[in-house]
Amino acid sequence: MQIHILTLFPEMFSGPFEKSIIKRATERGLVSIAIHNIRDYARDKHHVVDDYPYGGGPGMVLKPEPLFEAVESIKGNAHGIPVVLLSPQGRLFCQRIAEELSQREQLILICGHYEGVDERVREHLITDEISIGDYVLTGGELAAMVVVDAVVRLLPGVLGSEGSWREDSHSSGLLEYPHYTRPQVYRGWSVPSVLLSGNHAAIANWRREQSLLRTLRHRPDLIEKAHLSEEERKFIERMREHGYQLHN
Repeated sequence: MQIHILTLFPEMFSGPFEKSIIKRATERGLVSIAIHNIRDYARDKHHVVDDYPYGGGPGMVLKPEPLFEAVESIKGNAHGIPVVLLSPQGRLFCQRIAEELSQREQLILICGHYEGVDERVREHLITDEISIGDYVLTGGELAAMVVVDAVVRLLPGVLGSEGSWREDSHSSGLLEYPHYTRPQVYRGWSVPSVLLSGNHAAIANWRREQSLLRTLRHRPDLIEKAHLSEEERKFIERMREHGYQLHN
């Protein structure tokens, strides 16, 4: 996969993409990440990329010319490459969108700044607009890092255990079940006996039940959207009747 990031502050990416899983994925040729300075595509001698908004108002707006020329230079004759603007006005980023983007061979991310971009960029250049939350950041760089991290870990061969991401929180629509490791007993707290039983069916059932309970406790809004069996929905109702959601 090839990811292009358009930014006014390319130095911000020098750390996060040179560590851990993304670094290993890059070294193994599973992903290529190119950082493009938007100022390099401004044609005036001062490389101006922003200007005052028509009609007045506070702040500055990113000009259309550098963004159009940057994207067109990257795309060349290629078609169908997603061009994503990171913006508070975009659709809310989630695991489903990360999975959707991970299926693409190339991806272009534009880091918004100031009061936003010239509206013609939205109308005629970008193909998608994504927000990582209902709050406003100084710029889209941190949002781009979040999107890249979430997408890259889904690429085949990136994680040590193939398919392990499928059990992550939100991949199934629920929060992930609890995990335990050695020692078996720590300060008097024991690992649940079912995990030591060797009974894989019982372990799978326990994990699913714990996933349901954890979601009910911490993110009850997800329960309504999750794909649950009739038996699981009855289990949730029993837990609610016993006040689990309110008292645990």
